Amino acid sequence: MPRDIPICNGNLLVAFDDRYNLRELFYPYVGQYNHTMGYPCRFGVWCDGQMSWVCDDGWERQLRYEEDTLVTEVHLLHQGMGLRLICQDCVDCNADILLRRVEIHNLLGGERDVRLFWHHDLNISGSREGDTAYYDPIHRAILHYKGRHWFLISGTNGRDWGLSSYAVGIIGHHKAQGTWRDAEDGSLSRNPIAQGSVDSVGRVMVRVADKAVVYSWICAGRDLAEVSRLDHEIREIGPETILQRVRTYWHFWVTKGDTPFEMPDDILRFYHRCLLVLRTQIDNRGAIIAANDSDVLQYSRDSYSYMWPRDGALVAYAMDLAGYHETTRRFFTFCSQIIDPKGYFWHKYNPDGSVGSSWHPWADRTGHLQLPIQEDETALVLFALGEHFDRLCDVDYLRTVYRDMIQPAADFLAAFRDPHTGLPDMCWDLWEERRGIHTFTVASVWAGLLAASRFAGIFGDKERARRYRRVAEEIHEAALRYLYCASQNRFLRTIRVEEGQIVPDLTMDASLAGLFLFRFLAPDDPRLISTMEQLEAKLQVRTEVGGIARYEGDYYYRCSDDIASVPGNPWFLCTLWLAQWRIVRAQSLGELQEAESLLRWCIRHALPSGIMAEQIHPFTGAPLSVSPLTWSHATFISTVCQLRDKYRQLLHQEDRIGVAA
Repeated sequence: MPRDIPICNGNLLVAFDDRYNLRELFYPYVGQYNHTMGYPCRFGVWCDGQMSWVCDDGWERQLRYEEDTLVTEVHLLHQGMGLRLICQDCVDCNADILLRRVEIHNLLGGERDVRLFWHHDLNISGSREGDTAYYDPIHRAILHYKGRHWFLISGTNGRDWGLSSYAVGIIGHHKAQGTWRDAEDGSLSRNPIAQGSVDSVGRVMVRVADKAVVYSWICAGRDLAEVSRLDHEIREIGPETILQRVRTYWHFWVTKGDTPFEMPDDILRFYHRCLLVLRTQIDNRGAIIAANDSDVLQYSRDSYSYMWPRDGALVAYAMDLAGYHETTRRFFTFCSQIIDPKGYFWHKYNPDGSVGSSWHPWADRTGHLQLPIQEDETALVLFALGEHFDRLCDVDYLRTVYRDMIQPAADFLAAFRDPHTGLPDMCWDLWEERRGIHTFTVASVWAGLLAASRFAGIFGDKERARRYRRVAEEIHEAALRYLYCASQNRFLRTIRVEEGQIVPDLTMDASLAGLFLFRFLAPDDPRLISTMEQLEAKLQVRTEVGGIARYEGDYYYRCSDDIASVPGNPWFLCTLWLAQWRIVRAQSLGELQEAESLLRWCIRHALPSGIMAEQIHPFTGAPLSVSPLTWSHATFISTVCQLRDKYRQLLHQEDRIGVAA
């Protein structure tokens, strides 16, 4: 189930599913810790003796955002109850507060008693053991806590501050369904405390003639004093002030970069939405998280709530193209603090910088050591840093990461080579599925070494500068010899070296786009053109949904065995790579329309809120795997920025031709 509307301030991330259940609550890092573990926290309404949770089938729901903000706009209609609700949710930009505003419209006339219920099934620090929940009569609030994680839950109807009633109880123990069941008669038991596996329900009552407004909030902090201070701040300045400052902040944030005003309105609006969604997945301390959607736990028993250096580097690259350089600097600083002393990045990392879980083995089948890495992850951090420096020429910042990250990473890339071919040595591919020597990895290592050579030259490290460039040139030459297949007239995605023999992998893979993404080959190189033409022909999803698959026979969330028509599920980022290829090859403004059509394909297949998944169903277009995927949104941003730059270039050329004529 996708997460339709995530909201965040870089410390506190909250996300709702398509039925408006609060399903993710991360604090104090984006991606760590998940205090709901994906269990639903419900929102319910009681009126005229009838109780209904808004996730029930009787409700019509529209989940979107207010334009150019990270304030939600959720419309809920229940014809049977005669109620329409307009809900706005935000995470405060100044404090770790989730604020929720509910505007209740009475569609039947007469004054009616309406009771709103907020249920919270918290699993603090990611487990059900040892939680405490209690009612605090001083604040008229419910508090959940364990260790250094505290959550205060309260509300107001505008006149009375605090909860009008409450219940705290046990959930998931001896088949206990949870305290939310206690709300279904409109009243609560007022049980004041529970420990272990607990949940709670708080209530706010209001009399509604035409319409009325109710607020609720969650304050997150390290102790009782901190959440009490936040609760006092809400009462002192008023919830509407917080809501308005969040609107203002995000409106200015999303329009401050190098906005591509040349783009059509629909593409520009979606571009802004992608920027905002991207920011919800970035921690204030620098970690860029792949995705925060705990439903994937049902598939793999692990989440995407990690920082992959590859994903992070490509997201940082997109953010630099868009003009958000302060965000990317935090990412590069984070990387300089986590890189292994031997010069490579591990598979993935937790948002606090510790090493994340992995399925890459340290030993081959004979028991010999093999590094459990994807070398492109190390190379792409250098590549992205090179792009960052090209835009800012920030030598002072570069100096802070040269010795700690650039030098050891480049030394590793220059040394980690296959003795038979001279190419980068065997490692895991970018899809994390197979070991070998991969074209995508080779292109990224080449680009990373060239960036490192420039950096070394800036700091007078002439021997390293020469060595990095020489190795890059050797790798380029070796790639043309071993990775280009003349009989296929294209590049191979992977080769393996077994007992001195080259074993080719002929599978067509969208990752071959790395040949132009990292400028390994010129756009007019016939070998690249042939590769990309074959890629599009082989990986086109031939259904009404369309799009480009990852590779032939992709098994991940496979929906069809008709590989000829559905080589794999369509991925947003793979489809956008094709759009970027169209941009690179365009020679006239008219040719850019092909890229625009692929951008609009993404817009059509996103959720109404603007959220893009990792991949979609080839027949229904429904989101598959995690949603939102940070990489999908970043690739849309980088595609629009490249389209912007190419548009300006071609327009300038046409102007020059007109002047010359």
